[in-house]
Amino acid sequence: MNNSEARRVLIAELARYRQMTHTDLQRLLHTQDNFETDAPSGTKYQVEIEAVWDNHPGGNLRVLAHIDDGALRAFVPLTEDFIISPDGRFIGE
Repeated sequence: MNNSEARRVLIAELARYRQMTHTDLQRLLHTQDNFETDAPSGTKYQVEIEAVWDNHPGGNLRVLAHIDDGALRAFVPLTEDFIISPDGRFIGE
């Protein structure tokens, strides 16, 4: 797996979720988004997006994104994340 390419793909996918509201992202607490996407090189990557409460329920939400190529890297996927507050601010940036 090309780590640089995979990270670029993951950051691009995660950017779509950064446009969502805190309320809309809460659905990821119960249902993960799992999908395949094609990189410019033609490599197929598996992406998983999930969310967890960062501190306490109803507070900051951490959105985690994982990517792998379906091979050995699936056991240790690349990961990116962001934290969003209930008022829509991004924490730690």
